[in-house]
Amino acid sequence: MFEAIAQFWSGLVAWTSAYVVVPVLSFLHVDRLMGDPNDIAAAVLIAFLQLAIISCIFRPLETFAPAEAWTDRKLTRIDRSFTLLMVLGLNPLFAFLVLTPFANFFGGGADVGASAEPSGGLLSFVPGIDAHPYLAFFLYYIVYDLTYYWMHRAQHAIPWWWALHSMHHSQRQMNCWTNDRGSYLDGVMQSLVLASAGLLMGVDAAQFALLELVSELVQNFSHTNTRIGFGRIFERVFVGPIFHRLHHMRVDPSRPNLHNCNFGQVLSVWDNLFGTALYGEPPRPTGVGDPTVDADNGRGVIAMQWGALRRFWGAVRSVEGWKLQEVAFEDKTFKPIPVSHVDLHAFDPHPLEAATERTSAA
Repeated sequence: MFEAIAQFWSGLVAWTSAYVVVPVLSFLHVDRLMGDPNDIAAAVLIAFLQLAIISCIFRPLETFAPAEAWTDRKLTRIDRSFTLLMVLGLNPLFAFLVLTPFANFFGGGADVGASAEPSGGLLSFVPGIDAHPYLAFFLYYIVYDLTYYWMHRAQHAIPWWWALHSMHHSQRQMNCWTNDRGSYLDGVMQSLVLASAGLLMGVDAAQFALLELVSELVQNFSHTNTRIGFGRIFERVFVGPIFHRLHHMRVDPSRPNLHNCNFGQVLSVWDNLFGTALYGEPPRPTGVGDPTVDADNGRGVIAMQWGALRRFWGAVRSVEGWKLQEVAFEDKTFKPIPVSHVDLHAFDPHPLEAATERTSAA
């Protein structure tokens, strides 16, 4: 059965490469820049598979087993636009137009798709690793996910990086499309950090692109508005919707540090290991307490990007923007304000939280 699936997949990739990818690359005159057409074809097919899984599996879960019940899904529509832009356009473009030349320049193989074996780097120092490409990939993934964990903590701790990343957290209705809601500058920075980890380990750009896409799918599930999780045992290893929803909770003025938790991407092991795991809390309203960031909910794709850049520019020019701390942003200058100087109780709850409070009171 598995051999039949593998053969079908290989044939589908070959057909897509020959009749779709190669003609398009030739027409655009970028065939020499983009690497192996088979890798691009595989990435495109995985992207469509990802969209199908989100639409046909994750989205129905939000209807039949929601973590939060919404009267409408108005705020979720913009996230779907972000996902379509990222999955069908920006992710493949960046992975193959930017990362492939980047890898080749720093010593990666010229033929990106030639092998699944490590191409130098730290993995080459592991005895016999060339004969075990799957082990090499597993070791790389551990490093990849650990790198993401610490990078994610930096996104919350460094004010100028939070200025960008906060756009992802501004969503009041976190849903199966929310994973790709984010600043494009933040996305470039993330990809460069994670790609550098891959190059350091010695994994080729094709594997990195595949890993990015597969990890995206896992993250789409963890952002899904559903109460379905991995259970008491496996949630200690893998990041699921219940676990990750707590990471997106809106700040609680009575417990102001509660939301600084659950930073893992796919593995929750790191949160448990480094003391940032939070379990057992009921679902809470998602979003941010900062009105300047919360205003993203009334904007379109371009306006949200511009708002994040304005916050970034206000933070990067400020001394406070370089101190490790949690901040809010001024309404007009976008300069960061330490939350220790802000009365969190002064922020009016957004409509979803107000509705939740009224329901609880009733």
